[in-house]
Amino acid sequence: MIQISSVSNPKIKALIKLEKSGHRTELGLFTVEGKKEILLCAAAGYHITELYYCPEIVKDNSLIQNALFKAAQLIEISIAVFEKIAYREGRDGYFAVAKTNYKTLAQLQLSKTPLIVILEAVEKPGNLGAILRSADAAKVDAVIVCDKKTDIFNPNAIRSSLGCIFTNQVVCCSNDECLRWLTAQGINTYAAALTASEFYHEQDFKKPTALVFGTEADGLTDFWLNKADKQIKIPMRGKIDSLNVSGSCAIMMFEVGRQRGFGE
Repeated sequence: MIQISSVSNPKIKALIKLEKSGHRTELGLFTVEGKKEILLCAAAGYHITELYYCPEIVKDNSLIQNALFKAAQLIEISIAVFEKIAYREGRDGYFAVAKTNYKTLAQLQLSKTPLIVILEAVEKPGNLGAILRSADAAKVDAVIVCDKKTDIFNPNAIRSSLGCIFTNQVVCCSNDECLRWLTAQGINTYAAALTASEFYHEQDFKKPTALVFGTEADGLTDFWLNKADKQIKIPMRGKIDSLNVSGSCAIMMFEVGRQRGFGE
């Protein structure tokens, strides 16, 4: 076991560099904070390379004893070091480094009547994380991030998802790749757009469905507006004309679930 008490330790400096997307991509590594999130990460098959823990904060050693982490390098750190690397509230004293693993469209495992969520050019890690939480709750088959503008392994995305980046099947690809795959799978596409003439609750979502969402600032590009099977919208009865994209996703995902009897 390694023990580190100085924030100037080269290993800690290297760890902090992983906050940057380019560095994560270059090394093929990302960080995970929190016992629950680390367990979800390992259970999803990600290789944990380093497991950091602060004995002054950790309330139980069950994570250290877990067989999932036998191959990980165990590193004991001081409170000062933990406060330097930690970025979330409700800290429990655990921090880990894992290898990135990007799933492909060909690897997706689908149900008989799949529900796919497509996010075009999602920019904000917090929005991505919130959508992944809703996707986990709604039990969608997969979340596809097209022409991505944010790293799915961004610490803020992992934190705001409460680890649901690991409980969902998440794929990154281009718009063209996604559409070809959806067509091959016989999945109907519904583009969320303010210009739509039909409402989301008027659709038949009992068939294979993909819900497509764009950015809050610009919405979807012409690619999806022109090539999706339908454009749909949420009735807006107030003074504003749009919802947060994570809210829109949740509303439509659970309408699909409602029509399908929530799996009953």
